[in-house]
Amino acid sequence: MGGNHALSGALVWLAAAPVLGQERLLGEAAVNLTPKQLLAGAVVTAGAALLPDIDHHNGRIANTFGPVTRVFCKYVGKISGGHRQATHSIFFAVLMGFAMWALATYAIYGWWAALFVIIGFGLRGIGFDFEGKEPQSSILDCVLAGLAVYLMHDLDMSFAGYAVALGCLAHIAGDCLTPRGCPVFWPLRARIGLPLIPRTDGKVERWVIAPVLTVGVVILTMRSVLGDLGVEILTGSNTG
Repeated sequence: MGGNHALSGALVWLAAAPVLGQERLLGEAAVNLTPKQLLAGAVVTAGAALLPDIDHHNGRIANTFGPVTRVFCKYVGKISGGHRQATHSIFFAVLMGFAMWALATYAIYGWWAALFVIIGFGLRGIGFDFEGKEPQSSILDCVLAGLAVYLMHDLDMSFAGYAVALGCLAHIAGDCLTPRGCPVFWPLRARIGLPLIPRTDGKVERWVIAPVLTVGVVILTMRSVLGDLGVEILTGSNTG
C-alpha cells in the first residue's frame, strides 16, 4: 500500500546515505549530505516510492491533482503496457533518477515542478487527504506540496537523482514481495517475485511490514541526523 511504499523509500534512503558519501566507491559521483539534505532526501524518496504506480489509471495517486493526473496516469499506463509493467523495472528507476538529477542540476524551475508532483504523489499515497472528497483533497495536496517545495527551494538538490532512483527501486522491491511480482529486467517479460506478503493490505502488511518499516525509519533518522548523539539516545550509552 501507498503508506508502506513511502516508508520503504525513506528507509532505503536513510540506509544508503552513508554509502553515497563514499568517494572510494562512487568517485566524483559521491555526495556529502547535510542534516537538512538528509531529511529533504527522505521526503523526496518517500514520494518517489510512489512513482512506479503512475501506470495505474485509477490508483490512489492518479487522483492527486484531479483530472490532470488521472489523464496523465491513463496514458502512461497505455504506453508502458499496463499496471506493473515498464514502470516497475530497473530501467524506469534509472531513467527517473537521471531525469531528476538533470533537472535539479541544470533546470531548477523544472526540478521544482517535478518536486511538487513527487511530494503530491507521496502525500496522496500515504492517505493524506479527505477520503472520497474532491476537489478538497487535490487542493490540500497542492497546498502542502507547494509549502514543501518552498521550504526546500534554497537547498542544493543535486543528489535528487539518487533519491528518486532509490525510491522507485524500493517500490519495485516491495511489489516483488507480493504474488504477482514485477518485470524487474524489463523489456524482458520475466517477472521476479518472492511472495512473502500473501495479500496487499492484508494482516502481514498491516501488522508486520508497516511497524518494522516505521521503527526502521525512526532509528535511521535519529542516527543519520543526530549522529553520535543519536547513537547515545538509541543505546542509552555515552560515547564521549
